Amino acid sequence: MTKNLPKISIITPTLNQAQFIDQTIKSVLSQNYPNLEYIIVDGGSSDETVKILESFGKKILWISEKDRGQSEAINKGLKMATGEVLGYLNSDDYLEKDALRKIGEFFSKKGNAYWLTGKCYIVDENSRECRKLITSYKNFLLRFLRSREIFNIVQFISQPSTFWRKEVLTKIGYFDETLHYDMDYDYWLRIWQKYRLYFLDDYLSSYRVHKAAKAVVSPETQFKVEFEIVRRYTNSKIILLFHKFHARLVLMIYRLFFY
Repeated sequence: MTKNLPKISIITPTLNQAQFIDQTIKSVLSQNYPNLEYIIVDGGSSDETVKILESFGKKILWISEKDRGQSEAINKGLKMATGEVLGYLNSDDYLEKDALRKIGEFFSKKGNAYWLTGKCYIVDENSRECRKLITSYKNFLLRFLRSREIFNIVQFISQPSTFWRKEVLTKIGYFDETLHYDMDYDYWLRIWQKYRLYFLDDYLSSYRVHKAAKAVVSPETQFKVEFEIVRRYTNSKIILLFHKFHARLVLMIYRLFFY
């Protein structure tokens, strides 16, 4: 099976995340995946990030230069990538054990699958699982109500657990660099216009919430941008109404229990 595993390229965009990036990198390298390309695109960090990157030697590929934000950094990495399967992992998140093997085996066996997503833990600054109800809600949608119509209402795909074939990139292009929030939501909607979403019923990654995370700093902005993105892909007043209602409900829950 090892001979048939596709080459996987993972891109990590980062800026001043020295607190977490060491764990992120080790979570990728410790997979011991036999056909891995790991690219880190640093936006010119002023903390210890570059020293950490240097400490890994030739195990990773990396650049450090100013950019216009996360979307541009992801695109830089994608343009460098040579793998058959692509994904990006933010520098405060990390992969779960054996995630790349499971992803590689899936794409090796499923020649007609062009993108997939899996389950994802939510963890805090100390890597302790949190927000379990949100995780359960997303898992329910992925398992039973996985459809593009529902996705226009609820963003239930976890970005660090999502991977796609390079052919997808050639068909739909790169991330929208005008977006500084929810660039992944826009990208998934674009992919879904052409390709069916596959679901791997396993935990592939952990997504970290912490006080400096964009979704924590300004959840209102995130939901506002989500709504504007959905408007690009549907004219249905019913879907837009449900999307706005769901966003307000989630924001209310966040304020009551998490902020």
